[in-house]
Amino acid sequence: MYDTILVTLDGTATDRAIIEHIKELAKLAHSRLVLLHVADGWAARTYGRDAVSPEISEDTAYLETVRAEFQAAGITAEAELAYGEPAEQIIKWVKQKGCDLVAMSTHGHRLLADIFLGATATRVRHNISAPVLLLRAK
Repeated sequence: MYDTILVTLDGTATDRAIIEHIKELAKLAHSRLVLLHVADGWAARTYGRDAVSPEISEDTAYLETVRAEFQAAGITAEAELAYGEPAEQIIKWVKQKGCDLVAMSTHGHRLLADIFLGATATRVRHNISAPVLLLRAK
């Protein structure tokens, strides 16, 4: 059912909620995971894949740590770093590569905060056809 699950990570503590949830789901469904983080700092937005900055190095190391955690649990996982605006890049990834499920943690903002902070999850779920699992972080 869920052969490929795209797990979006933002590099904050909210990631733990989706990581722990997806570990169990991936084991049950024998899924392959793709971990996607979108670097969205100045260098990433300006230079894309050619960007070199402490942010890019930290993001790459973080993705590798999470990938290794899944691998240690016996779950096939690969990591990808994208560059730019998070919602745009997640949508682009799904449309180009496809997946059976997109799994995201949410920060749990309410209406006004969503308006001002962007509401990545809302934009993603309204612009792709794949099912989206949203898990609110505690």
